[in-house]
Amino acid sequence: MRRPISFLFENSLFLIFGTVAALLWANLGSIDTYNHFVHFPLVGANSSDNHDSDKEGLEEQHEASTDHAADPPKSVADGVQTSKISQIFTRVVSRPDDTGHQHGITVHFLINDILMAMFFAIAAGEVWEALLPGGSLSNPRKAATPLLATLGGILGPAGLYMLASMYLDSTDIYGDGWAIPCATDIAFSYLVARMIFGGSHPAIAFLLLLAIADDAIGLLILAVFYPSKPIEPVWFLLTLSAMLLCWLFRKKKIHSFWAYLLIPGTLCWLSFDLAGIHPALGLVPIIPCLPHAHTDLGIFAREELKRHDTLNEMMHWWKNPVELILGMFGLINAGVVFGHIGQGTYLVLLGLIIGKPLGICLFTWIAKALFRLEMPAGMTARHVVVVGVISSIGFTVALFVSTAAFKDPSSQILDEVKMGAVFSFFGAILAFIVARLLRIRPLIEEQFSETTAPTNEATV
Repeated sequence: MRRPISFLFENSLFLIFGTVAALLWANLGSIDTYNHFVHFPLVGANSSDNHDSDKEGLEEQHEASTDHAADPPKSVADGVQTSKISQIFTRVVSRPDDTGHQHGITVHFLINDILMAMFFAIAAGEVWEALLPGGSLSNPRKAATPLLATLGGILGPAGLYMLASMYLDSTDIYGDGWAIPCATDIAFSYLVARMIFGGSHPAIAFLLLLAIADDAIGLLILAVFYPSKPIEPVWFLLTLSAMLLCWLFRKKKIHSFWAYLLIPGTLCWLSFDLAGIHPALGLVPIIPCLPHAHTDLGIFAREELKRHDTLNEMMHWWKNPVELILGMFGLINAGVVFGHIGQGTYLVLLGLIIGKPLGICLFTWIAKALFRLEMPAGMTARHVVVVGVISSIGFTVALFVSTAAFKDPSSQILDEVKMGAVFSFFGAILAFIVARLLRIRPLIEEQFSETTAPTNEATV
């Protein structure tokens, strides 16, 4: 791609553009037209505009089914099968709520629950590759310090969020949002870290390992603590079937990632949606089942572009489309009126901006002082502090967890916590300020300083 276009994709600017456009639309335009766009039904919704007409439609359907019941059935088995398929179609496409109103597949659902599945698939791919030989998570002793730091980066913000909500006596209102400040936006944190530390500083690898582990825990938190509806475990048999189908494809030496996404991937997504797990995670179980390399060269390693296994080809092909998906994600999730800033906003920001760095620094100190684990060569406590501040950029995943934690789209609580997720981008500005105060400079400059002035305390 030409340089200006590649710059947009490589720096996740589409997400920023989508977020800014949503905020402008909601605050300078009309929040009603914005909400109408976000929740516009694309397929499967009731044609009626009010609940009474919905009831009438349901009564007509019931009368029609009663009339048909008087006819002699062709086959009981055919009837049961047709009924089951009809139920699945209704649940997946028409998507009725508790009152029977069929919302259908809206713009919001298309982007958040269907298209974002590719975002989480790529995140799962990075986690899986990191577990392979040579990957950052493959050697527990080497990864122990950053992994403990990751644990601090989860417990710190979640704990501070809950303590603050308990102090304000609002746990019953905001308690479900405890996982929102646990997130780290890997793309933006990587971009900011490169600007602060330089491209080859060991703090970059430390941050990426922390962010990858954070992604893995985040996927687990979403699946366990934020089901989309009551869990129906029987549908996990369909998940298992999708994974077995992937295994069969591998045995038949099917290479194209499209075959894995369109058949086992679709089955796996359906299984999650029907089982009650958030469907955006629906492609995660098949990722380890795709043909993949036996070693890892590292996240964002350009040498991996030369690899042609199915998993790498899928991740490389989808990298830029996912950036566009993230732009749409920002557009349909970040449209919040600034007047809706409230207690939820401050709780999320408190967890991210304060709790995240505190947790990471504290658990890194525990790893070093109590468990006698070593820091990566070239890193000091100053670098850990800056890494902690950079990790406070929650943004993408924090926005996603917000919508999973507070499902009512008209809720002001949801708007408040969303604003906290959006404002966490100011963690980038704070990171530059802290780096300046701690005299952290990019590695190339520090090497120059080390050569010319070895006694300078700013050198690494």
